[in-house]
Amino acid sequence: MSNINEMFEQDAGALQVNNDDLDSVGKLAKRAKQLEKEIADLEEVVKERKDQQRKLLEDTIPAMLAELGMKSFKMADGSQIDVKPFYSASIKEENRAEAYEWLRGNGFDDIIKNMVSVQFGRGEDQLAEALIDLLREQNYPVQQAQRIEPQTLKAWVREQVERGSEFPTELFGAYIGQKATIKSA
Repeated sequence: MSNINEMFEQDAGALQVNNDDLDSVGKLAKRAKQLEKEIADLEEVVKERKDQQRKLLEDTIPAMLAELGMKSFKMADGSQIDVKPFYSASIKEENRAEAYEWLRGNGFDDIIKNMVSVQFGRGEDQLAEALIDLLREQNYPVQQAQRIEPQTLKAWVREQVERGSEFPTELFGAYIGQKATIKSA
């Protein structure tokens, strides 16, 4: 029994921490918090710079070149600036039902992904297999999710614009603009 007591006493001695160690831990923790703030500040700066770059590439440069009647420009350093159409779209949650209804009513329902899922517990593999044949006849709790992949929606918007087809752009959150790309020499 004395061996166990000696082991506990040794362990307790190993757990003793002096003030210098606590000061060091405190300093390290303070530095970690400073770094966290610096990172947050840098992320905000990066966000601002990305927004500034986006405005230059999507608004300012295309507008200036359009005023000059140009779609491309070669810079003195050999870099090439090209302005090309840019498409973006994102259906807001409150517009989703109406947007899907419009797509279906106008023959574009093929871009809507319709996923149906049912959850089964352990050991219900046979029941899951039988569901394929019995889904419409049985009263299973089915969850349904419909969505349009973002890239599919963007491609659909581009296709409609390029065909000259009319569609409710606001309903689809469609943004059609010009974007400059700069290729280094």
